[in-house]
Amino acid sequence: MGWRGEGAKPYVFCHMETSLDGKIMGRFWDVLGDLDENPFYDVAFGPDRVWPMGGWISGRVTTDDNFTDHAEPALPEAWDPVPEGDFLCDTGEPMYYISIDPHGRLGWTSDRIRYRDTDAKVLEVLTEQASERYRAFLRGLSIPYLVCGEETVDFSALLGRLRDDFGMDCVMLGGGGTVNWSMLCQGIVDEVSVVVDPSADGSTETQTLFMAAPGLAPVEPHRFHLESVERVGTGGEQVWLRYSVDNG
Repeated sequence: MGWRGEGAKPYVFCHMETSLDGKIMGRFWDVLGDLDENPFYDVAFGPDRVWPMGGWISGRVTTDDNFTDHAEPALPEAWDPVPEGDFLCDTGEPMYYISIDPHGRLGWTSDRIRYRDTDAKVLEVLTEQASERYRAFLRGLSIPYLVCGEETVDFSALLGRLRDDFGMDCVMLGGGGTVNWSMLCQGIVDEVSVVVDPSADGSTETQTLFMAAPGLAPVEPHRFHLESVERVGTGGEQVWLRYSVDNG
């Protein structure tokens, strides 16, 4: 599969690690202590990574769970008037963490995140629902942001701006299940890559690889085409599946 995007859109691959029952979070992680390698990280972020991505996209809940710890943003008491539209700064970084935060709720304390050996500049994606006060808060931290949509994120517009303003030809989509499904339903995901762990917990309350949120994306079938299967990880106990997406 080729990775370079066509037209105004970067190539988008959804890369996730799941349990055997399709969960992307939950207690199934607790029994994987003997798997001392992480093929999920290696193939996407390691020195010999498969895709030359310029950043990865995650939703607000995933960001809170992994980087901002559900903290409230330290919004300013007073601020200078904030212009409408995007705030572009530091557009030449080698890697970005692209956070989908429609209403402006994430409590950042820095403009950078660290994921294992990967350092990334934070890039926020807002809608017009995000307050001027929150946008002033981001500017104070030198966090660039893109305003993409009135009430919900226009992902097609977002991808165009990632290419035009940040020079990205390839972008990873990294959860949660709601943003994965929303982008898939808009026909802008080119590939789905899944590392399947040899465990499950049977929960009916935790996120799955794809989840349709009411009002954001429909419940409808999608067709995928298997491109490759590979045993990976310690002892080859994990399976790495790659699918192309039928967007026809």
